[in-house]
This record gives sequence, structure tokens and C-alpha cells, in this order.
Amino acid sequence: MQDQSNIQSRVYVAGTGVISAIGNNVEECLASLEKGEAGMGGITMLDTIHRNQIPVAEVKLSNEALAARLNVSPLLSRTALLSMMAAKEALQQANIPSLSNLRTGFISANTVGGMDKSEQFFEAFLTDAEKGRLRDVVNHECGSVTELVADALNIKDYVTTISTACSSSANAIFFGARLIRHGMLDVVVAGGTDALTKFTLNGFNTLMILDREYCKPFDENRQGLNLGEGAGYVVLVSEKVAATLADLPTSYLSGYCNKNDAYHQTASSPDGRGSYMAMQGALAMSGLQPADVDYINLHGTGTQNNDQAEGTAIQRLFEPHYPKMSSTKSFTGHTLGASGGIEAVFSVLALKHGLVYPNLRLQTPIEAFPFAAETKLLTNQPLKHVLSNSFGFGGNCSSLIFSNIA
Repeated sequence: MQDQSNIQSRVYVAGTGVISAIGNNVEECLASLEKGEAGMGGITMLDTIHRNQIPVAEVKLSNEALAARLNVSPLLSRTALLSMMAAKEALQQANIPSLSNLRTGFISANTVGGMDKSEQFFEAFLTDAEKGRLRDVVNHECGSVTELVADALNIKDYVTTISTACSSSANAIFFGARLIRHGMLDVVVAGGTDALTKFTLNGFNTLMILDREYCKPFDENRQGLNLGEGAGYVVLVSEKVAATLADLPTSYLSGYCNKNDAYHQTASSPDGRGSYMAMQGALAMSGLQPADVDYINLHGTGTQNNDQAEGTAIQRLFEPHYPKMSSTKSFTGHTLGASGGIEAVFSVLALKHGLVYPNLRLQTPIEAFPFAAETKLLTNQPLKHVLSNSFGFGGNCSSLIFSNIA
């Protein structure tokens, strides 16, 4: 058993970075959230038969534009380019004077790896075995994306990849926090990235859980999710490092928990067992009671199964006093392995600016529940604790709680 005396009490959030369909950085995303501007639209990047049929939430920059901003090769996978954009912003915002004497880690999540480049390779290869560029497939696997970005960040002390479906980057964040709390690292850049690919689009279409209109999470008449892409990272630091920063952190990761109900490969348990255990475990770790939570950043995909399971778990845990809640996937779409990281950034911004984001396009709340998500932006909210949910395929459920220092 770990010697508890060696565990630090707090892990602070020193910086955030994000790119999504609603903005290319933190400032742009925050502006879109405040204005109620969603990022969904028609497919423009992928060469797919589903163009003009299925809406998605694309990052509005091409690979060439992303590479130009980063001053790197456009031959990198889109997953890596998105990751590099958000991770670099997070480190710049953290403004740590020097990482040279600090044990620094990069823990990044994704589910598609370099599949976008692999799809390009096989399109040529399948017509002629002498065609197709091998450079397009060498970085296919998920870990290779992480390593490319770690090299760009010059992080070498600890680099690893987590891929647990839609809970991936939430798990990356709390794994980074654990390494800091146990004195193994001083700084961790943690979160995740995913790009839209034909494989992903076709797979979710086969599951028949894609909405042909813009998604409406936690609505009685919801029809499914919209796929999105992007990346989100937080820079986590120890108490010792936090004390040295010119810009002192305003929030910390107070609780986290991962549970797996192993109910089904692609569906959540109807009674929300995994969701309930994840939220309950995060609360227990933070020392908070359900009534202490001010806002829930819902997993809120917009599918029949996911919203029903999450809502059932919320009712079981929080009844009769429900926090304010909303799903920011109504802005960004479901970014899969990046969602936990992107929504962690949004949770930190909610705390910092006193915001509760609107759940766009919600018209009829789910009749089975005695609560409803917020439909308008709420400002000047005295938020102290924000719960962010990320629940993935296979029943892999994770919850994070971010708390204000003040």
C-alpha cells in the first residue's frame, strides 16, 4: 500500500489549451460558448459518401493551415496537428519559467491515431499495390501520435497514451494527477485529441446513433450524436511548482474516479451503474457531498441510451437537489477521445468566469427526469465545484471534479 504521507494534497491547473469546431484556441472557444454559437455543419474535409447527409463538427482549419501555424510538416496526421495546437497553447498559458529542472510528463489520449493518413494510403494502395506512400502509415497507431507531439514539446521524462474510448482524455488527466500526487512528476500536460475519419464516421453510422440534424442532448426527442474533432489539454502542477508561478492557478483537480460496469461493448447500462459509481467515487475522493456540486458538464451525447443512463445516475445521486447542468457537445459535437480534455478545459473556464453554458437546441426535457439542462447562458454564477463526466464504450466511465481555490 502506498505511504499516504508521501501524497500531496492538491494538483493545480496551471494552463489550458483547446481547439475545436467552435474555436482554434481558448479565447475563441470561450467566445463561442458565451454567444451560443455551435460548430456543426456539413462535411468539408472528408471525401465521403456521407457529404450533404450527416452533419459534423469540424475544426475550421485545414491540415495545411494547422501545419503553417505550428511551423511543422503538413504530412503529419490531423490528430497530431490538433494535439500539438492545444498542447502548445496550454504550456504557453501555464507560463512555467523553465521545465529543465522539473520532471515533466505528457499523457495524451486518442482513439483514431493516424488513421486519417492511413485512409489516404489505402485509397491509392488498393487500386495499385505499387502505389501509396508508406510515410502515411508509419504513424498509424495511437501511441505514435503522442510521441510526435511529445517530441515537439520537448517532453521526455514520461510519455504515454491512453485509449479508453470516450473517457480516454479524462483518464489521462487523472492519471497525470496521480503521478504528481505520488511525487513521481512535477508537471503533466494531460488531455486528448481526435480527428474525424471515414472509419469513425462509417462506424457510428453503422451503430445508427448519428443525428441527421444538429444534436440535442437531454431532449425527449433526441435522435443521436454529431461527431466532432479537436483537442484539449490542461497543465497540471504540484503544489511546489504552483507556488513558483507568476500567475497563480485559480483551480485544482479535487476529485476523480474511473469505474467500469462492463455492461455492453457500445451501450451504457440502462440503470447508469457505471456513471453513478464514477460520480460517487469522484465526490468521495474530493470530500464533497452531492449538494456541493454547482454545475455538471454532462457527458450528454444526445443518444437515447447515453442520456437515459447518465440522467438515471444523476437522479439517483443528487435527488432531490440538482445542480445546474448542460452538455457542451451541443456546441462541439462528440469529439470521442478528445472530449474529456476539451470539456475539462470548459469546466475550468466555467469556474474562472462564473459561467453555466447553455444546452443548445433543448426544447423538451426528458420526461422521465425531474430536472432539465440549462437552455440559456448563466453568468456571474458563484461556482466552487464543477463535475465533468466522460462515459465511454465498454462501460468505461470517468468523472472529474474541478474546484476553485478561493
